[in-house]
Amino acid sequence: VDVAEGGMLFVTAQGGGPETLFCLPGAMGTAMTDFTPQLEGLSSSSRRVVSFDPRGYGKSRPPARRFPVDYYHRDAKDVVAVMDAMGVERFDLMGWSDGANTAVLVAAAHPSRVNKLIIFGGNSYITSEDIDAYEATRDVDKTWSRRMKETHEPVYGDELQPMWSSFCDGMQAIFAEGGDICQEAAKSITCPVLVLGGSKDPIVPNFHPEWFADNIPNARLEMFPEGKHNIHIRYPEEFNSMCDGFLQS
Repeated sequence: VDVAEGGMLFVTAQGGGPETLFCLPGAMGTAMTDFTPQLEGLSSSSRRVVSFDPRGYGKSRPPARRFPVDYYHRDAKDVVAVMDAMGVERFDLMGWSDGANTAVLVAAAHPSRVNKLIIFGGNSYITSEDIDAYEATRDVDKTWSRRMKETHEPVYGDELQPMWSSFCDGMQAIFAEGGDICQEAAKSITCPVLVLGGSKDPIVPNFHPEWFADNIPNARLEMFPEGKHNIHIRYPEEFNSMCDGFLQS
């Protein structure tokens, strides 16, 4: 898909029918690394599940990913541009981690287009605790799990470490400007929202999903007691069933 500023975005879709669910990956993520269980498990003859490689990630390169302080807003514009290019007027949104923050911005800016919103692993603001968590993972070779490295090294190769360092620098820059990501946007959302989380998430503390549930007007919170950051990958059947019920309700 051709978007603003001369960029090309890789988009994939499964299923068909009148409903569209757009899944937004997390930091460093692509459609296939982050949402294969949802592309396969939530698509049907009545629901098309769409995902993409955000600008600068995966197959949406070149150019390389950049993390200016407004990059979530840039990604939100790309989401709408993809839906426009596909001729989709109304859609459901699912966002994981960084993608959750972007999804909040899209839902707030386009209330007439977003039917329902599912978010997990996101944070509407950055605290010093968050910065410590990011910095604890800055060194990919020393701190990332084998699974994480096996997921991302085939995609990025030698670009993985400098790109992740740039992400950590981007978080530091947002924190230095006050730390807000999407707090006011979240409070203005009017569509139904399902907030999910892993109670043992080592990256995003529980106060972040709780903040979303408390501050988004029409939101409810469901936690996975043993879940960490990747609940949709670790528990795909339970996760997909919960999301499917919410989308159909």
